[in-house]
Amino acid sequence: MNSIQKNRLKDQLFRIWGIACTLFGLILLTVFIGDILIDGIRRIDWAFITGLPSRKAEKSGIYTALMGSIWILLLTTIIAFPVGVAAGVYLEEYSKKNRLSAILEINISNLAGVPSIIYGLLGLEVFVRIMDLGASVLAGALTLSLLILPIIIVATREAVKAVPNSIRDASYALGASKWQTIWNQVLPASGGGILTGVILALSRAVGETAPLIVVGALAYVPFAPTNPMDEFSVLPIQIFNWISRPQHGFIENAAAAIIILLLITFIMNGIAVYFRNKWQKKWK
Repeated sequence: MNSIQKNRLKDQLFRIWGIACTLFGLILLTVFIGDILIDGIRRIDWAFITGLPSRKAEKSGIYTALMGSIWILLLTTIIAFPVGVAAGVYLEEYSKKNRLSAILEINISNLAGVPSIIYGLLGLEVFVRIMDLGASVLAGALTLSLLILPIIIVATREAVKAVPNSIRDASYALGASKWQTIWNQVLPASGGGILTGVILALSRAVGETAPLIVVGALAYVPFAPTNPMDEFSVLPIQIFNWISRPQHGFIENAAAAIIILLLITFIMNGIAVYFRNKWQKKWK
């Protein structure tokens, strides 16, 4: 067998290995989702979505946890979106390329990989104790904002960096200032990538449990939050609470809540894909 035949054999083996790995992941995901659907799909109805927590599994619902997740998602978006995008644009367009900017870039990239429990401990000390916000929705949202800020900053920088310099040069040639060029040309051209990064970061925040438990989110809350200073629970904590109980009814409740959480995540990812495709077509 000559070298060409050996290389072709390696290509075939790698292709088979890649297909096997892909099928393995898809089969595991199908089994997992199928098992969840079998256990929980019958439990989902309007009473389950609008029901309050209860000691009896058949009367227990997800209303307070669902409203807590929506509050957390909205506040985290309001806090993290402008700060993360502004920081990403500044670092890419305004900051000088020196050793300090290189150190900042490395640290922001590393922060994206820090375990979420560390952000929970930071939020507990800074927002709950020092700022005296207590176990409130606002403290939870600020903590999750810290968690996803590095992801948004990195995504924003990559999206801005992908904009061709010819667009900037054409804008400067027409007499536009740097800010006018960024606002009217760079941000619209990179909007799809920025929004994709933000939505995917928020999808991660929706499923986070550890930092919110550390901050003080409760497993049982008898009311839905009505302002940012109210106590709260979220769907992942509600699921964790139900799954830890021995009664089979609560297992079905947990499976039903997981389906709702998966639907929220799939919808957010679908929105991210839609905006990415829309902006790509617009700027081709």
